[in-house]
Amino acid sequence: MKKPIHHFPLLFLAFAAAAVAPSSAQQLDTLGISDVQVNPAVRESVSQSGKTIAMNRVLEALDGQLIDRINNTRKFQIVGRSDLPAILREQDLAESGLIAERPADAPELRVSGVNYILVPVVDDFQDYVETAEFEAIGQRAQRRIVRFSTVARIYNAADGRLLESANFQISNRDVAEQAGHLSRDGDLSDRMLVAITREMAERIALRVIDVTHPATVLAKTGNQVTINRGDGAGMVPGETWEVFAIGDELIDPGTGISLGREEVPVGEVVINRVNPLVSTALIEEDYGIERLHVLRRKNP
Repeated sequence: MKKPIHHFPLLFLAFAAAAVAPSSAQQLDTLGISDVQVNPAVRESVSQSGKTIAMNRVLEALDGQLIDRINNTRKFQIVGRSDLPAILREQDLAESGLIAERPADAPELRVSGVNYILVPVVDDFQDYVETAEFEAIGQRAQRRIVRFSTVARIYNAADGRLLESANFQISNRDVAEQAGHLSRDGDLSDRMLVAITREMAERIALRVIDVTHPATVLAKTGNQVTINRGDGAGMVPGETWEVFAIGDELIDPGTGISLGREEVPVGEVVINRVNPLVSTALIEEDYGIERLHVLRRKNP
């Protein structure tokens, strides 16, 4: 009987040691997603305001939404920190000899290293209600305000190097009218919590692929280009994207640190079709667009 696989308690050891990858000739990069963390000061403030349950609901939803949104980009194999214990228990059982027969078509589970690590940290959470009284008609309007801020840190798993640290802030408002004079914020709809959590996960997912897999021109035919992003990867028909040629690596002379590569604008395209795996765009301006040039969404 083989020895069971040990579960490493530390975040980086867990991710650097294990990810589930299907046996396939086509391998995607593997992304480890940690549990959503909360700054201690934020947790204490939320506890004092009596909003711990609301915040915990958001945290639990964000964990699943991140996995779903990033998986929909079709750029990664994903392993979530919260899923690792169940995955490893299943692998322990498969190797224990207690299972008499393995289906012939069952996928081969194997342990492989991850390429990137995503660590989301909540650094602000506010949930409060404003109430307006309308005594003349015997009604009141309640406005629930939620402010939610998350820092997404993306690491190179091979050397622990921080690739990106981006802050995302979302504020949403939900208005509900109630008859009478009783006012309890628990009566307000929680649909808003789900909506802002989904939006937060979407923004983080798009930043992850922008950093690790920039949108790239795969082909150019006539007045059209094909791009290596499809449905679920932030491509929206009608949006304008700028195209850049990639130049030499830029090294800061003072620190010797790489600042990325020079990007020279060579045109603009407008997305006209989004397919499951790729998108196409019509060229609006072209002064040198070629295959493997990268694209950046144009600011409105």
